[in-house]
Amino acid sequence: MTSENPYQLLVFDWDGTLMDSVARIVTCMQSTIEVLGIAPLPEQRLRHVIGLGMREAILQLYPDADEDLFHAFTQAYRERFLFTDDTPMPLFAGVPELLDDLRGQGYWCAVATGKSRMGLDRVLEETGLGPRFLTTRCADETLSKPHPQMLLGIMDELGVMPARTLMIGDSTHDLLMARNAGTDALGVTSGVHSARELQSHAPRGLLEGVAQLPEWLKRRCQGWSS
Repeated sequence: MTSENPYQLLVFDWDGTLMDSVARIVTCMQSTIEVLGIAPLPEQRLRHVIGLGMREAILQLYPDADEDLFHAFTQAYRERFLFTDDTPMPLFAGVPELLDDLRGQGYWCAVATGKSRMGLDRVLEETGLGPRFLTTRCADETLSKPHPQMLLGIMDELGVMPARTLMIGDSTHDLLMARNAGTDALGVTSGVHSARELQSHAPRGLLEGVAQLPEWLKRRCQGWSS
């Protein structure tokens, strides 16, 4: 990166940003709720917690949840998501090429996700995207979004300052994490939260999907250097 580019490090959320996996997450939550016999919730409530760590998501959905419910929900959900539910989870169009293009331009790429380490490692292997990222952070090995620990850990590991880091995600949890970490953020409307919800947290911009990222970065660099 040259002095004409404000960013060195691009940190991506996973679900709803790089992978079209929201439908499977919602389906697995719905079937988990059904098998546990707990109060059903509207789909919009379920969508809103996507991106949080499992404990934080469950507590937002069921504030009175105890450890027994947390354990049962976690086990039932992971069984469905990892092994029994076959709802398709394609990468969004052009994601491998996008990451290769960004790497070719000298950007460093990382992932900060609400997924478990087991879940992320599995999709990184299945998609072949693992080598495109210098490092990754998951919600079960650090504090959940919107706490900044994921981003702070990534920046510390790679030696990149907040001013040189851009967080890209589809949820307000991503944008709040970026704000708490002191980095810029870019919202994408391909996932769980609407453009209005994302815009309320004042991101640097909104994209319909990550495929638009190179053009946005190009415009940002031109504005930075002018």
